[in-house]
Amino acid sequence: MSVNTIDASLLAKMFLAGAKNLESKKEWINELNVFPVPDGDTGTNMTMTIMAAAREVAAIDQMEMPLLAKAISSGSLRGARGNSGVILSQLFRGFTKVIRDEEEITPVILAASLQKAVETAYKAVMKPKEGTILTVAKGAADKACALLEENPDMDLHTMMSEVLTCAEEVLNRTPEMLPVLKEAGVVDSGGQGLLQVLKGAFDAFCGKEVDYSVTPGVSPSAVASTSSGEVSEADIKFGYCTEFIIMLEKEYTEETEMEFKGFLESIGDSIVVVSDDGIVKVHVHTNDPGVAITRALTYGSLTRMKIDNMREEHHERLIKDAEKVAAQQKAQEEASRKEKEPPKEVGFISVSIGEGIADIFRDLGVDYLIEGGQTMNPSTEDMLTAIEKVNAKNIFILPNNKNIILAANQAKTLTEDKNIIVIPTRTIPQGITAVINYVAEKSPEENAAVMEEEIKRVRTGQLTYAVRDTHIDDKTIQAGDIMGVGDHAILAVGKEIDPVAEETVALMMNDEAELISIYYGEDMKEDEAEALKDRIEALYPDCDVELNYGGQPIYYYIISVE
Repeated sequence: MSVNTIDASLLAKMFLAGAKNLESKKEWINELNVFPVPDGDTGTNMTMTIMAAAREVAAIDQMEMPLLAKAISSGSLRGARGNSGVILSQLFRGFTKVIRDEEEITPVILAASLQKAVETAYKAVMKPKEGTILTVAKGAADKACALLEENPDMDLHTMMSEVLTCAEEVLNRTPEMLPVLKEAGVVDSGGQGLLQVLKGAFDAFCGKEVDYSVTPGVSPSAVASTSSGEVSEADIKFGYCTEFIIMLEKEYTEETEMEFKGFLESIGDSIVVVSDDGIVKVHVHTNDPGVAITRALTYGSLTRMKIDNMREEHHERLIKDAEKVAAQQKAQEEASRKEKEPPKEVGFISVSIGEGIADIFRDLGVDYLIEGGQTMNPSTEDMLTAIEKVNAKNIFILPNNKNIILAANQAKTLTEDKNIIVIPTRTIPQGITAVINYVAEKSPEENAAVMEEEIKRVRTGQLTYAVRDTHIDDKTIQAGDIMGVGDHAILAVGKEIDPVAEETVALMMNDEAELISIYYGEDMKEDEAEALKDRIEALYPDCDVELNYGGQPIYYYIISVE
């Protein structure tokens, strides 16, 4: 017997199934990132957004449509991470505006709710871009309405099946709408994420067996507090974490790779060997890195060699964890003290990543730091928590990442008792410039205008490595290559960090440049960074060159020119 209405219980199952299907595909979606950087996070952001709502849905005792609508809307809005996550949450928000007052969803109500979802999401984005998740959502909604016009008596199964097919067709056309997708050879990752949600929901509607269980998430802070305690130095059987890339110079077959892996297993553990178009990336924990390196040299030359003493790192981690706990306790005590004081006029919240960069923001007077950035976009909930902790009437938020600005703006709309001002900083250097240009004697509005004008003068380049082969921005890139990623494009590509850094700076320079700031990451040594600074100073004697420890992961250097 066909089902032509959806009640709250069935909709809850469909929502949870969509969430679980997205979760199972998140890594695949991450890999659709246009830039081949090691922090592609669309799948992760969308998953964390929908799972925040899924946990609230799973907690409902008596399933009713108003409660379900509130759980989906509120949970996804507060849990939204990254641009794709925020847009997904706005789609859910619009969808639930229509269904919350209904006992059952019919084809007519479904079409209306899909249209409201699209309308709400488009309004949330200042400059909607076609060829994205928005386009896929709009295609699905328009299809539902068109089907009803053709056949007002259409059943839900037929409608949903054809809407799903249409959504997939629109997704496959996204490379024709956005040239950057076509050049990279991928479809839009956000659109793919939405499609997986729709597919999971349709499977549940059709009665397919789906695991609806939702495991409560574990916060990163909880992981950090337990991980160091679970591993003692005695548990470290192999003391050296050894990584390198082999630039192949002779035939390397599957049989050769199996033989090499077998050798590594005989001298260590935690082995990862990935071969891709002339290079082999190797990771092994061993007590004799030299033996692993000697064997690897029989296949070709080596680059990107890195050997870390894990026992020393263990000691350092224990010390850092203790310092972090002490700092957190001090911050909590300070926050508790400040809550008892009258609110000050102005406060600052900044997104930060890396110990050195965090110290810079603190020295500049930022009240609250949200740990995150490229590798883990903070959620709207993280922003709201920060806003609650800062005892000020006017609060400036510095997202410092283009993928966090929407979440910050969403937190602003959800805050009623404080004046929130989001400065659309897209990089860490822009955030630093914004704080430096704050003048206490000016009004919040005047300061915001100055900050927004000043950050436009900051050009940023970030040095990292490619995770896959691709062709983008007229550049052929191989996995393992070093890239200088600019504000809008990949500026430079090469095999070594320093030459790429110098080329990146050269492409950011102009006649007005006065200051070059270099922030070196956790994978770079101070003397290496000093040497780069000296070369940059020699190349641009008319500019001031500053070197700071950033401590950021993934990015060897963050460099700004202003």
